[in-house]
Amino acid sequence: MVLLLILAILLLKEDVNGNFGLLVSAQTNERRVVAYVPGDIIIGALFSVHHQPTVDKVHERKCGEVREQYGIQRVEAMLHTLDRINLDPTLLPNITLGCEIRDSCWHSAVALEQSIEFIRDSLISSEEEEGLVRCVDGSSSSFRSKKPIVGVIGPGSSSVAIQVQNLLQLFNIPQIAYSATSMDLSDKTLFKYFMRVVPSDAQQARAMVDIVKRYNWTYVSAVHTEGNYGESGMEAFKDMSAKEGICIAHSYKIYSNAGEQSFDKLLGKLRSHLPKARVVACFCEGMTVRGLLMAMRRLGLAGEFLLLGSDGWADRYDVTDGYQREAVGGITIKLQSPDVKWFDDYYLQLRPETNHRNPWFQEFWQHRFQCQLEGSPQQNYKYNKTCTSEMTLKTQHVQDSKMGFVINAIYSMAYGLHNMQTALCPGYVGLCDAMKPIDGQKLLDSLMKTNFTGVSGDMILFDENGDSPGRYEIMNFKKMGKDYFDYINVGSWDNGELKMDDDEIWSEKNIIIRSVCSEPCEKGQIKVIRKGEVSCCWTCTPCKENEYVSDEYTCNACQLGSWPNDELTGCILIPVQYLRWGDPEPIAAVVFACLGLLATLFVTAVFIMYRDTPVVKSSSRELCYIILAGICLGYLCTFCLIAKPQQIYCYLQRIGIGLSPAMSYSALVTKTNRIARILAGSKKKICTKKPRFMSACAQLVIAFILICIQLSIIVALFIMEPPDIMHDYPSIREVYLICNTTNLGVVTPLGYNGLLILSCTFYAFKTRNVPANFNEAKYIAFTMYTTCIIWLAFVPIYFGSNYKIITMCFSVSLSATVALGCMFVPKVYIILAKPERNVRSAFTTSTVVRMHVGDGKSSSAASRSSSLVNLWKRRGSSGETLRYKGRRLAQHKSEIECFTPKGSMGNGGRATMSSEESVRIPECNRSESSRDGKEIPGKDDALIVKKTGNFINVIVPQKDCQLQDLLKHSNGKSVSWAQNEKSSRGAHLWQRLSIHINKKENPNQTAVIKPFSKSTDSSRHSSSTTIPETSAKMLYDVSEAEEHYPAQYRPQTPSPVSTGRILHLLYIHQQKWEF
Repeated sequence: MVLLLILAILLLKEDVNGNFGLLVSAQTNERRVVAYVPGDIIIGALFSVHHQPTVDKVHERKCGEVREQYGIQRVEAMLHTLDRINLDPTLLPNITLGCEIRDSCWHSAVALEQSIEFIRDSLISSEEEEGLVRCVDGSSSSFRSKKPIVGVIGPGSSSVAIQVQNLLQLFNIPQIAYSATSMDLSDKTLFKYFMRVVPSDAQQARAMVDIVKRYNWTYVSAVHTEGNYGESGMEAFKDMSAKEGICIAHSYKIYSNAGEQSFDKLLGKLRSHLPKARVVACFCEGMTVRGLLMAMRRLGLAGEFLLLGSDGWADRYDVTDGYQREAVGGITIKLQSPDVKWFDDYYLQLRPETNHRNPWFQEFWQHRFQCQLEGSPQQNYKYNKTCTSEMTLKTQHVQDSKMGFVINAIYSMAYGLHNMQTALCPGYVGLCDAMKPIDGQKLLDSLMKTNFTGVSGDMILFDENGDSPGRYEIMNFKKMGKDYFDYINVGSWDNGELKMDDDEIWSEKNIIIRSVCSEPCEKGQIKVIRKGEVSCCWTCTPCKENEYVSDEYTCNACQLGSWPNDELTGCILIPVQYLRWGDPEPIAAVVFACLGLLATLFVTAVFIMYRDTPVVKSSSRELCYIILAGICLGYLCTFCLIAKPQQIYCYLQRIGIGLSPAMSYSALVTKTNRIARILAGSKKKICTKKPRFMSACAQLVIAFILICIQLSIIVALFIMEPPDIMHDYPSIREVYLICNTTNLGVVTPLGYNGLLILSCTFYAFKTRNVPANFNEAKYIAFTMYTTCIIWLAFVPIYFGSNYKIITMCFSVSLSATVALGCMFVPKVYIILAKPERNVRSAFTTSTVVRMHVGDGKSSSAASRSSSLVNLWKRRGSSGETLRYKGRRLAQHKSEIECFTPKGSMGNGGRATMSSEESVRIPECNRSESSRDGKEIPGKDDALIVKKTGNFINVIVPQKDCQLQDLLKHSNGKSVSWAQNEKSSRGAHLWQRLSIHINKKENPNQTAVIKPFSKSTDSSRHSSSTTIPETSAKMLYDVSEAEEHYPAQYRPQTPSPVSTGRILHLLYIHQQKWEF
C-alpha cells in the first residue's frame, strides 16, 4: 500500500499555474479527456471509449479509434441514468449523484493510469469545509478540488478489472463491473471490494459445455484470448468438459491485437485436427474472433469450422462485419439483457452541437459519419466530407448488448447509497454527518444487501461472492437472405437449464455437424483408449458373451446363473432347467423303462408260476429272484432320475443307482463263481474233495453279503455328502437343477458295481466251454460282455457331456435289459414255447456216460481189493495194453458192470468180468445171460482198456454193440440204452453207463475219460496187433475228477456206485453241463 501511495504521489506534479496534473506519458504532459458531472456524491466510471492500443503503440499507451457501443453508448447511458436517478424522489432524495467518467481503452495500463487519477482526487480533497486547496506556501487558491469518488463502475474487461481492483481495494473503494466475468474475481480473499451484475465465467463455461454436450461434440479445439478473461474462462471450460467426457484436441491462445501471421499460424494448427475436430470453442473477446474470421478467408477455410463463442462475441456486428460468410453457423453466448427502450429514445436524439457533457461525442460523430465538424475544437481533417444536420444516429443503430448491465450497475450503486443513507441517517433527508466522508466498508455492506428490479425486469441481487445469477441467451449467426446475415435467438440458459431450438439452428442442413474423434461404440462394446491419445479417441472392443457393459470402459461378467439382458446393460436370471416329463428324452427313457418293467414283472410271474419245473430249478431260482429284483429296481431308477430334483428323490437316486446293479451282479457273481469252482474241480486229479458252499442257502448268504457291502458304501456316502438339490452350470448360459452328487458319490458305488461286473465277466469267460446242456453259462458270458461295453461307453459320455441324467437312465435300463433278455428270455421261451424241453434230463450231464468199475467182493481186505486203476498202475506201463480174454484169475478177480438204472428203461443190464494179464470184457447187454456172467463174449467183442502214462484208454470195437452206439450216436443228447433194444435218442430220457471200481481208501472219486486226437490215437495203437482197428472218435482219455452230482440227480444204481470210483465216458465234441 505504501508503495502505491508513493507511486501516486510521484505521478502528481504541480503545473505552472499551481494546479496539479497527471503525467500522461513519458513524452507528454497532456491530460486525458474526462467527463465530469458534479454532485453531492461522485461515482467513478471506466468505459472503453477507444479501442485498445495496437501492438506497435502499446508502449506509448496510445489508444485506438473511438467506439460507439462499448464506449459512447455506455458514457451516454451513465449520464442519462444519473439524470433519471436524480429526478427520482424515492431514490436518494435531496442527494445529487455526480460522475467522473474516464477512458480505459480496454487496456490494463491505461485503466490503471485512470484509476490512479481517481485515487489522486481522493487524496487531495480539501480539509476545509469549502473544499479550497491550499498552496504550498500556505496561501489559498481559487481552484476547487473534486469530490472523492465513493465507488467505480467498470471496466468491461476482466483482466483490466483485476488490475483496477488491486488498486481500489487498497483505499476501500467498492467496484461494480458490468461485463467482467472472470472466475478469479469471485475470490473474496483477493478481491474483497469487487462486485458485478453479470454472472461468473464459470456459469458461461457451463453453458458452453452444455451446448457441446447436447450435440455430442466430444472432440473440439479450443482458442482463448490471452488474458484473465480468456484464460480463466477456458480453464473452467476444460475442467467441465473433462468431467463430461468432452476432449480438447488442442488449446491455443492469442492476443486480440495479434498480427495476421499469428492468426494464420493458429488456423493452420486448427486445420490439422480436421475432419475430427470441426467445432472450435472460442472463449475470446470480440476482436479475437474477428481475427480468426479474417484468417479463415485468407486460408480458404470458410465453412470448415463451426465457432462456439463466449459473450465476448455475443451478437456484436463489429465482429462479423465484412466476414459474414466465415461466421455463418456460429453459436454464441450472450448475457441476457434486453434492449433498453428509453435509452434509445434519449440516445437517438443526441446531436454534436447540443451534447456538451460528453467530451468524446464530437470525435465519435465524425468517425461515425466519416465527416468533419467545422469550427469544432476536435475537428478531424482526415475526413473530406462535412457533417450536416441531416445526419442522425438512427441510421444503422444497434444498441450495446450489455447496455442493461451498465444501467443495472449504476442503479446498484445508487441503491447501495440509498440503503446506507437510510441506515445511517434515519428520518433525515440528504447527507447527514454520519455519511461524511463515505466509509467504503459500510458502503460495501450495503451494496451486498442490495435487491431491486433491473431494467429488464429481472431481480438484481448479489451472492456471498458478489456475483449475480447467470442468465444467457444462445445466439446463432445465420444467413437470412441473399447477402443478408443476422443473429437470431435460438435458445437460453438459465441457472443450469439449457433450452435450444434445434430446428432453427439446423434448418438448412440435413444432419448436425459432427465433431468426434471416434464414433460411438455399438451395443455391447466398450471403449479402449489408445496409449498417448485423449480419452475421446478410442477403439471399440466387444464384451464377451456373458459380460455386460457396466460403463463406457468396463465389461463386467454376469454371475453364474445370470445372463446379460438384451440391452447388455445388466444381468437377468437364467431360467432354471431340469428334465420335464414332456421332453423327448425323458419320454423315451420312461417308455423304455416302463416296457422293461412290464417285461420284468412278466418274467417274474412266469418264474413263480413254474418255480418247480426243471428250467427254473436248474437256474438257482433264489438267485434268479434277486437278479429280477435288481433289474426291476434299475428300471424304477429312471423315474427318480427324471422327476424334478427334490431331496427325497436325491436319496432315492443314489440308493437305486448303486443298489440295483449290485443286486443283479452280486447274484451273478455268486452263480458264476459256483460254476467256475465246479469246473475247476473237474480238472483236478483223483482224490480231491467236494467244493464247499455249494448249497442254495450258502449262495443266498454270499449274494446278500455282497449287496450289503454296497449298502454300506451308500450309507457312508450319505453321511459324508448328504443328498440335496443344487444348481449346476454345464455352460455359462445354462442352469440346471440337479442333485448335489459329486464324482465321489457316483464313482464309488459304480466302482464297486464295476468290480462285480469284472468278476462276473472273469468267471463267465472261464466257464465258456461247458457241456452242451449247460448253455446258461454262455448266456451269462454274453450278458457280461455286453454290460461291460455299456458301462465302458457310459463313463466318457457321463463325465464328458451335459446329458448326465439321461445317460444314467439309459445305461441302467440297458444293463437291466441285457440281463433280462440274455438270461431269462431263453428260459421263458422254453417254459412257454417248448415245454417238451422243460424236463429233468435236459438239464443234467446227459452227455456223460459213467462206467462203474468195482471188485466183485467189495467186503474183502484191502490187500486183496484191487481196482481197475490199480491194476492198470501195477500191470501197465506206457503203451501197455490190458486185454480181457475171458479167463478167470481168482487172485485178480474183478468185475465190470454195465447197466441201465432201473426205473428209467427196462431193468438195466449187468456184466461181470475177471482180470488178469489180459481179460476179455463181455459186451454189455449183448444177451440176457451176459448179465449173469454165464456167457463170455468172443474175442472180437472185447472192450479194450489201454493205460498210457497217467491216462487210461478205452477202445470200443467196431462191431455194432449198444455201448458203441451209445458213445457214437449221442451227439450231445441223452441216449437211452436197454437190453436187446436199439438205442434211442431224445432230450426227455436220462441214462448213463457206469463202471464201478471198489476202493476202500476213498470211495468218492471219479475218473473222467477225455477224447484223443486222431494222430495220438493212431500212434498209440499202431504197435499192438491184438487191438482191433478202431475209429479215432472211439478213443477216450480217463482222468480223475470229484463227484459233482448232487444225490437227487443220481439215477438208481447198484450199491457199489456209492462207494466206487467212476470213469466218465465223454463224447468228443459238444459238452453241456447243468448244475
